[in-house]
Amino acid sequence: MKEENLVIVESPAKAKTIEKFLGKDFLVMSSFGHIRDLDKKDFGIDLKNNYIPRYVVSEDKKKVVAELKKAAKNAKTIWIASDEDREGEAIGWHLMEVLGLSPDTTKRIVFHEITKSAITKAIDNPRLLDLNLVDAQQARRILDRLVGFEISPVLWKKVKPSLSAGRVQSVAVRLIVDQEREIQKFQPTSAYRVTSLFHTEDEKVGSSELKAELSTRFKTFDETKHFLDQCNGASFHIESIVKKPAKKSPTPPFITSTLQQEASRKLGFPVSMTMSVAQKLYEAGKITYMRTDSTNLSQLALDAAKETIVEKYGDKYYHLRTFKTKAKGAQEAHEAIRPTYMNQATVPGTPQEQKLYELIWKRTIASQMADAKLERTTVKIGVSGTDEHFVATGEILVFDGFLSVYLESTDDEGQENPIHKGLLPPLNEGEVLVPSEIVGTQRFTQKPPRFTEASLVRKLEEQGIGRPSTYAPTITTIQNRNYIVKEDRDGTEREYQRLLLQDGHLDSETCTEITGAERGKLFPTDIGLVVNDFLVKNFDSIVDYKFTAKVEKEFDEIAEGKRVWNEMIDEFYVPFHANIEDVIENSERSSGERILGVDPKTEKPVSVRIGRYGPMAQLGESKEDSEEKPQFASLRHGQSIETITLEEALDLFKLPRQLGEYEEKVVTVSVGRFGPYVRHDSKFVSLKKDVDDPLTIELDRAVELIEEKREKDRKALLKTFEEDVDLRVIMGRWGPYIAYQKSNYKIPKDTVVEDLSFEDCMKVVEEGPKPKKAAAKKTATKKAATKKTTTKKTTKTTAAKKTVTKKKTTTKSSSEKK
Repeated sequence: MKEENLVIVESPAKAKTIEKFLGKDFLVMSSFGHIRDLDKKDFGIDLKNNYIPRYVVSEDKKKVVAELKKAAKNAKTIWIASDEDREGEAIGWHLMEVLGLSPDTTKRIVFHEITKSAITKAIDNPRLLDLNLVDAQQARRILDRLVGFEISPVLWKKVKPSLSAGRVQSVAVRLIVDQEREIQKFQPTSAYRVTSLFHTEDEKVGSSELKAELSTRFKTFDETKHFLDQCNGASFHIESIVKKPAKKSPTPPFITSTLQQEASRKLGFPVSMTMSVAQKLYEAGKITYMRTDSTNLSQLALDAAKETIVEKYGDKYYHLRTFKTKAKGAQEAHEAIRPTYMNQATVPGTPQEQKLYELIWKRTIASQMADAKLERTTVKIGVSGTDEHFVATGEILVFDGFLSVYLESTDDEGQENPIHKGLLPPLNEGEVLVPSEIVGTQRFTQKPPRFTEASLVRKLEEQGIGRPSTYAPTITTIQNRNYIVKEDRDGTEREYQRLLLQDGHLDSETCTEITGAERGKLFPTDIGLVVNDFLVKNFDSIVDYKFTAKVEKEFDEIAEGKRVWNEMIDEFYVPFHANIEDVIENSERSSGERILGVDPKTEKPVSVRIGRYGPMAQLGESKEDSEEKPQFASLRHGQSIETITLEEALDLFKLPRQLGEYEEKVVTVSVGRFGPYVRHDSKFVSLKKDVDDPLTIELDRAVELIEEKREKDRKALLKTFEEDVDLRVIMGRWGPYIAYQKSNYKIPKDTVVEDLSFEDCMKVVEEGPKPKKAAAKKTATKKAATKKTTTKKTTKTTAAKKTVTKKKTTTKSSSEKK
């Protein structure tokens, strides 16, 4: 018997929510995302035939496809309900192709919120698949595959094995590297800021004090001292008091990029977490679709927002607003990200879901609220005997308006909140003021700020690089590839001068401060710097900001039906491939090598570069007529081949150090791939980060670390067996497991560890899956072989690629050929 309707979505969570709103005549199933992708053999693209893609169903989706095919045969009508964007449209097209669905019995439905009314409306208004959107997604996928599969083998050959490049990722890395180079070049300059605390003649010191700052900054210590000398004995009076009304308006509702930025600033969420949590909220029917470029709100949402605001805050807090989307070529025509039900200020869920939902609710509600009204006061204070004057500012909130709900954060560190600057004491023009103290402080110009995830998203958006839906995977990818690290770094101590005029006495002192501390910033690694420099030198057009933005516009044109996808690919690929061949033939290897100087003791040259296992220092050089080999040492955490000094590099060759003997066995300290460590009795113990220095640690401290590790291991060891000393039951980070012959095995659920016998453990070992390490090694070997084959085939097919014939081939026609 045939089911009346089969609805296919891409997510099980989405399927579960939709099932609540559809009757018994509907069966809802999930495709679990894309069901097929480009074949990895020969790029998965027919380079001789207009770049027609060759798709294959991935191994992990074959069972899903079989189940969907079976369900489709038993359904009278199939509804494709994947997301309303290019990726969702492509998923729908792949489903039709693989499942062999007929256009007569298949309908495409779209909705940007999972509510009963939205789904009912979608079913009442089905449409055809938009093949222009499919072509745009296909063009992006093919272009990214060509760039990655052609440049990566060049990096293996010219820089280091196992590297990779990506069209958008490499540009994002360049942004961070360029910023880092600006920071390295930056030379701070100083000026003196003069501030004062005033009180009126009849007020006591400390009561109703007025903070003011001199409008001029002096360049030198002497200029500052001269001015403070003039202030000693001078009179001060109020020259003018200016009050001006001001207002502050709310920001538009969230789009993808602004949600990513604000969740990073306010909640500390990585961009990838924001998208993951937002996806769950959407699939649970809590918010509208989270991949959007539109700041528009539907009439239904506007009406619901008005009702909520009036009920919670009153009529005077409501103000209807409509926002226009600023992003050019916005992909989707749906709404901004908003709650599906405006009257719900909170929702159940994980703490992350609750926090993100509350942020979205506040931003949406605030966008439809009245302006905040302020009164700004500026007080100008004259100094007798000089043309200089102090300025005091104050701001009071007359009406809080939307600020009662929400205020947008800023990326600018240390920026004073523009609201609530504080009240000024009652003052009158001409009134005489008395300074409690006048301070001249040396201040330094700030270096350009490093990117946070939030500010990188903003920069990518400003430059037109990628699309909001690509920002999260881009930032995750460049960190996973170790081109970029996100971390905290301590500041350095700096001296500054301070002058204090108080009670007729002028004193000066040298003070210290910590400057340059970084929290959650993105830093390029040495390998990221070297790869970026190689790409900029040899593939400048690929990592050019304007070129990348131009490609995005061309994708938009394909989506709008104004451009043919394979013609766009051909215009890019022919010169790109010629460039690849030229680089392979004519470019030199790049390791980022930097000569630091000569070791004064051995008179051997010292250099740093990227080695097989990362950044390293080298002492000496290989010579044909000498058997003496150079020495090598890994750079330590926080050191870079671009900034390390000769002295710091020479310190690395002091390792390994012998600290002495413990239990009649030698204790040494050194630095390895995973950081500094102590070695004793063939066992390794990591040094404590920010506590132990391998160059200064002594034997007593090393023994302390060895014993700490032994105690930790003893506590973790749950069980051993006389039958085989290699067999152990250990408490790990995620619970107990069996360790045997350098492999780990999962203990079956509900097993009582204390009751495990030798036979029970050996049964787990024998019946358990193959160790992950072996499987990973096999996979890596297979990938390496595939990469080598791909490289060879790239060269062989050169002539064929250059003579690709331009034809107007759409996705539809390619599908008909099949």
